[in-house]
Amino acid sequence: MTIYRYTFQADVPKAEVQASLLLALIAVEGLHGEAQTRLDAGHAISGKFGACVIDGSTPVGRDLARVFTAFLRREFGEDSFRVERLHPIQPQPTNPEVTK
Repeated sequence: MTIYRYTFQADVPKAEVQASLLLALIAVEGLHGEAQTRLDAGHAISGKFGACVIDGSTPVGRDLARVFTAFLRREFGEDSFRVERLHPIQPQPTNPEVTK
């Protein structure tokens, strides 16, 4: 699973970031359809912490991340936000089998 985490400079208006995410979702709906976007475009945004995450494990999620990133760059500039690709740590078995 790949997660994209966006963080923003303090002067970036949170309401405009939310509007950019909504526009990106509408654009992705145009590519994949409303139902597929609802199913596969996992995302969350926090106005309180100034962060957003997008689940990039599906083609729809990756397209959402691409469109959202393009909108942010155009509207706020390269240095107004940071995006990180996170790979969650897979849980290790509690009793791994040892092969001899």
